[in-house]
Amino acid sequence: MTYKGILRDLSPAIGEETVVYYLEIGEQKIPLNPLIGGQIRLAFEGEKRCIHCDRKSNKLFNNGYCWPCFQKLARNDLCQVKPHLCHYETCREQEWGDAHCMIPTYVYLAKSSDVKVGITRNIPGRWMDQGAVEAIPIALVPTRKMAGDLELFLSQHMPDKTNWRKMLKGDVVATPLLEVRERVLGLIPADFRGYILSDEQVRTFNYPVSELPEKISSHDIEKAPAEGRLLGIKGNYLILDTGVLNLNKFTGYLVSFEGVAAPAEEVAAG
Repeated sequence: MTYKGILRDLSPAIGEETVVYYLEIGEQKIPLNPLIGGQIRLAFEGEKRCIHCDRKSNKLFNNGYCWPCFQKLARNDLCQVKPHLCHYETCREQEWGDAHCMIPTYVYLAKSSDVKVGITRNIPGRWMDQGAVEAIPIALVPTRKMAGDLELFLSQHMPDKTNWRKMLKGDVVATPLLEVRERVLGLIPADFRGYILSDEQVRTFNYPVSELPEKISSHDIEKAPAEGRLLGIKGNYLILDTGVLNLNKFTGYLVSFEGVAAPAEEVAAG
């Protein structure tokens, strides 16, 4: 069967043994886990639409927005990637700021490759988006800006970004996450100590990956369709035997998708 529509998100959910992924195309949610080991093809059909206003656009910004929406929407401000720069008092969308920034926000440690610090209000979704194999919250603060301030301070001592190449290759540091947490908690400034979460447990995540890629080369569906055998899914990436595809990069693109599961005997043999 061929699916066609505007590419949205790669949606992860907690499964019994592994993370379960769905490919969102228009209003359709396509289960991807059953296609591991099978052949898939995702092709760009020549049209791009803003994921906010649905305006047709020759170029999209910040993973799916037309230029006017990129310019006017608070969700596209620099403070969304640098939360310590939050300017709620002058936010262009106060209601959006109330709902997304003036709410309790977690500061966490996650291990996708190296152990990194990050912030989120979306647990465990954010960790699965990053391909984390382990994660733990270390603080819960009242606002996004406070979380950003603490993240900025801790980033002086550890990474605050995921190394996506190492993440896809399964190159993960062996240091126990609880050991890192104890060291990091000792660094937290006095102003934030009242928000420390000291009793949280480490969450672990297994991803539907049958084979790890030896080399990382990226598909660009504007140049050619991404097609091949689906080896796995991790973070926002489809891992094919022909290369990897970062689906976030093509949000808002009109695409067609075909997938054929591996024959039952191959699945059993694997």
